[in-house]
Amino acid sequence: MNNNDMQSDFSRVKIFIVEDDLLVAELYQESLHNDGFYNIAVFRNGTDFLSQLHENPDIVTLDFHLPDYTGMELLEQIKKYNPLIATIFISSQEDVSVVVDAYKKGINDYIIKNRRTGVELVNTLKILSQSVLLRNEVERLREQLVERYRYSSVIGDSPAVLHALRLLQKAEKSNILTLITGETGTGKDVFAKALHFNSDRKKKPFVAVNITAIPDELVESELFGHEKGAFTGATSSRIGKFEEANGGSIFLDEIGDMNFNLQTKLLCVLQDRKITKLGGNKEIKLDVRIIAATNKNLGQKVKEKTFRDDLYYRLQGFFIHLPPLKERGNDIILLANYFLTEFAKNNNLRAKKFDAPVVKKMLEYKWPGNIRELKSLVERAALMCDSEIITEGDLIFSDNIV
Repeated sequence: MNNNDMQSDFSRVKIFIVEDDLLVAELYQESLHNDGFYNIAVFRNGTDFLSQLHENPDIVTLDFHLPDYTGMELLEQIKKYNPLIATIFISSQEDVSVVVDAYKKGINDYIIKNRRTGVELVNTLKILSQSVLLRNEVERLREQLVERYRYSSVIGDSPAVLHALRLLQKAEKSNILTLITGETGTGKDVFAKALHFNSDRKKKPFVAVNITAIPDELVESELFGHEKGAFTGATSSRIGKFEEANGGSIFLDEIGDMNFNLQTKLLCVLQDRKITKLGGNKEIKLDVRIIAATNKNLGQKVKEKTFRDDLYYRLQGFFIHLPPLKERGNDIILLANYFLTEFAKNNNLRAKKFDAPVVKKMLEYKWPGNIRELKSLVERAALMCDSEIITEGDLIFSDNIV
C-alpha cells in the first residue's frame, strides 16, 4: 500500500481524545483536522469516555490527570477491554519513573505537553495509523476466506506479511505449483500449511517432507514408495509420500538440497503427475497439489550445475517470498508476545510482559535465526524471569550462548 492509498484511508481511523482542558482539546482537533484523515471524538472526563469505549476506537489519547480518573486507570480499562487499541499519553508529567511505568502497562507513545505537542501528535498518529490500517487490512483478508481461523497461525501486520497473505489468497484458488522462498526460520512451513488448509483440498491430507532430513539413498523410497524386495531390507511394500498425499497437498521442504540425480525423477512426476514405486512397474496416477520451499538461491545453484535448469523453470509456477525477521518491524513484538503467552499457558507459568528496554532491544537485534531464534529467546527469558516483567537481564541472545 503506497502513501497515497494509505492517506485516502485515514478517515477510517477512529481517534478518541480524552482531555479535560477544552482549549487544549480544540488545539489537538485543529491540528488533526488540518490533515482531514481522521474520525475524531473528544471527551472531557473518563466517565464519558468509558461509556463510549464499546465504539472500539483505533487510537486513544489520554491526559494524565482528569477530574474523575487518572490516565493510568483509563489505560488499564482500555487494555482489559481491547489490548489492540493504540494509546498515547499527552501530559506535562515528566517524571521518568511515571513514563517507564506507562510503557510497561502498554502505551504506544508518551508526548510531553509543550508548544510542539500538536506537531508531535500528528506525526505519532500518522505512524500509528499505518499500523492500524495494515492490521485492519489483514483482518479484512481473513474475513473473506473460508475457514479463516486457519490463517491465525500467520502472525504479523507488516507490509511484507500483508503482501504474502495476498499472494496466498490468490494461490489457493488454483492448484498451481507454489514455491515459497526465504531464509531458514522465516515460517515457510507455516505458510505452506495455510495455503493447503485454506484451499479446496483442506479436508484431504497435508504431507510434509523435509528433504534434508532423509539420507540420499532413502529419498526416492520415501517419496515414491517401494515394492517388497526392491532393495536390501525392503521386507514389505510401502507407499510413498506422494501417494500418501493423493487428493491433498505435499510440501517438499528444502528442495534446493535434493540430490541432483533424483531431481530428474521429480521433474517427471511434476510433468506427468504419476509415479512408479521403486522396484515396481505399475504407474500410480496423482491428484496432488505440490508446494515446495527452499532457503537457497536456486538460480545460483543452476549456474553452479548443482540444480537442474529444467526443474528450476518447472518450479517457477507461483512465488511467495518471506523476508527475514529483521525486516518485519513491529511483527517482532507481535510474535514475541504470542510466543510468551503460549509458553506461559502451556507450562502453567504466570502471565509476563516485556519492559520497554527489552522491546527496544528486540527491535534492534538482527535475528540471524529469524522466527525460530525469537521463539527460543522468548521461552528462555520466560524461565529466567522471576517477576511479571521481563527485563534485559533475562535475555540471552544466541550469539551469547557458549
